[in-house]
Amino acid sequence: MTEMRGVTRQDGPAKVTGAAVYAADHNVAEQLHAVLVGATVPAGRVSGYDVEEARREPGVVRVLTELPAVDKAFAELPSPPLATRFLPMQSEVVHYFGQPVAMVLAESLEAAEGAATRVRVSYEREPFVDPDTAAGVPPSPESGYGMLSDLEFRKGDAAGALASAPVRVAGTYTQPSRHGNPMEPSAIVAEWHDGRLTVHDSVQHVYAVRDTLAAAFGIPADRVRVIAPHTGGGFGTKAFVWPHEILAAMAAKAVGRPVKLVLTRQDMYSIVGYQPLMEHRVSLGTDERGALRAIVHEVDNVTAVTDDYVEFGSVPSKALYASPNISTSQRVRRGNVNLSSFMRSPIDGPGTWALGSAMDELAHALSVDPLTLRLTNYAENDPADGTPWSSKKLREAYEEGARRFGWWERPKGGTRDGHRLIGCGMADCTQGQFRFTSRARVRLRADGTATVEAGYTDIGAGSTTIFPQIAAETLGIDIGAVEGVSGDTDLPYAGPTYGSGTTLAMGTAVHLAARDVLRRLADVLSWPAEEVRADSGALTWRGRRRSYGDILGAARLDEVVGDGEMVLPGGASADAGAPGVSSRTFGAMFVEVGVDPDLGLLRLRRATGVYSVGAVVNERTARSQLIGGLVWGWGMAAMEASHFEPHLGRWLSQDLAGVPLPVNADIPPHIDMSFVDEFDPHAGPLGAKGIGELSATGIAAAVANAVFDATGRRVRDLPITPEKLLDPRM
Repeated sequence: MTEMRGVTRQDGPAKVTGAAVYAADHNVAEQLHAVLVGATVPAGRVSGYDVEEARREPGVVRVLTELPAVDKAFAELPSPPLATRFLPMQSEVVHYFGQPVAMVLAESLEAAEGAATRVRVSYEREPFVDPDTAAGVPPSPESGYGMLSDLEFRKGDAAGALASAPVRVAGTYTQPSRHGNPMEPSAIVAEWHDGRLTVHDSVQHVYAVRDTLAAAFGIPADRVRVIAPHTGGGFGTKAFVWPHEILAAMAAKAVGRPVKLVLTRQDMYSIVGYQPLMEHRVSLGTDERGALRAIVHEVDNVTAVTDDYVEFGSVPSKALYASPNISTSQRVRRGNVNLSSFMRSPIDGPGTWALGSAMDELAHALSVDPLTLRLTNYAENDPADGTPWSSKKLREAYEEGARRFGWWERPKGGTRDGHRLIGCGMADCTQGQFRFTSRARVRLRADGTATVEAGYTDIGAGSTTIFPQIAAETLGIDIGAVEGVSGDTDLPYAGPTYGSGTTLAMGTAVHLAARDVLRRLADVLSWPAEEVRADSGALTWRGRRRSYGDILGAARLDEVVGDGEMVLPGGASADAGAPGVSSRTFGAMFVEVGVDPDLGLLRLRRATGVYSVGAVVNERTARSQLIGGLVWGWGMAAMEASHFEPHLGRWLSQDLAGVPLPVNADIPPHIDMSFVDEFDPHAGPLGAKGIGELSATGIAAAVANAVFDATGRRVRDLPITPEKLLDPRM
């Protein structure tokens, strides 16, 4: 399976020429355009509406200020994937700025936008809570997000071991809220026909939308169809089902016409989720040799007053380093703001920022190299409970990364290149792995072409290339002969495109479906299926060879259809890896930065990453993911922040104009990404694990550690902006 590992994107031409159709591109006859009217207060109640001026606008069909209650089945939905149980426009209560309080429906988008500005809403204001400064409290036991990991974890006596440790460091590391801002905003077109609901939606899991809408309206799931042929970025923003999707379908039913709702960039700040502001308190204690005796990691994150979203940034502290005593805890800060959510590299992305920074501080306290400290505390088994890893070659990644970067030969501590201070830093990368039940169907036709059918969505990571590639390799045909059909609930069930589980789960299902095709072909010939081999459009066995066309022709078949399924133990829909082993991906990131000491400007000069991720299905798309993750991590480290204004109770700069984002000029050409040779036998027949989220972990810590090397300034508050490098108090 090596010859196709560098295959190019099969959907590339459609995307770069504009032929790819996204949710907002879809139009249906008689559709109305919807525009949401958001609350202009962060807390209070709606006391009245004046919609007459808006209704008189030419082209306006309806101004909705209240929508019907959802069916009782809605209360039984799991959250996640239902993003929030709070549904706007069901009562007069306002919980956050921008909360939808009305919806304008018009014959054109322009008419709806104009009328929305003429909807007058009166409020009874109430005091609001700034989430950034709210007190940290234990998450509600009713929160579905709280069940994703341990709210409190204890191994040994971390407090006692820390107190008696000969060497100790402690620090508070913070990171601001950040919005994902995918290129394609969330959008949905909802239409009803004879009691059946069809939606074109910009999502990361069409089946979650189907089930949520079915429950909201109290109808069977098979009477809802969700279609998403292309999704223009997700970053977690489109992972779960948000209120606007339900509101659009409700509006379409209320007026008896299709409704198209495309969120504005401003809506994306108040309707869907974002990565929350987080505070990490990390304490580490070691013996004189640097062997960890205790790890303590406490995390607070911002959430809404309506739901408790928990961002488990403490997880890496019980997954990366061997320690006999570990203590972690998670708390939330509730405020009047829309609900936070997953964003690319959740859990481990934030967690590796804090832990990786603390480990660098510990290395300096011990006067040892940061990589030596990590090797001293290398975890041969899962540190939390001693479970063996499904596969792990982080030690090899350390070695290869250090060699490629020149880590052991680097100059240390603020060398100069002209007027810039130069520094190097490194950190660990890791991400937990999820597996999802997934099914696929492969059709092989007599002309030697094939189709892969499954309901997965491609959010830009390359799924529409990888799965046809897997089918082509298994069938022994050219990838150009394989078409992928995806993003539709009428197709075989696919797991979600998040949690770095898509390639593992869907790839397994596609491989098994293609193997089922080969089995059926072998049965036609009465050849033993376990002994046949696929090669160049033919089956071979013991020196005999029959082309697929000949086999199907002799059997008078137009096509043969195979089915495959990723089945999880106990019939579970998802799990965190095979029973009896711990499943994670790992990596090592090395960076060199330059700092202008007069202006405080931080520049990335070069970066090397080496990763332990199981088998790599497509090296080209995988390396692209890793480079994209580095860019993402640089934005987290040096540029990005969404600010909650404490006096107005709202997000500032609710557009891209006020959000610094990495561009080509910020990223140097010297990006070296590679993989160690690995096969995870527990992951499935492909031996592969996920990389999309791993790629953005560890970057922020490596950058901050390099800044310390260059300047002697320890920055514990992201992003590392110029004032933090110029402030004489630091």
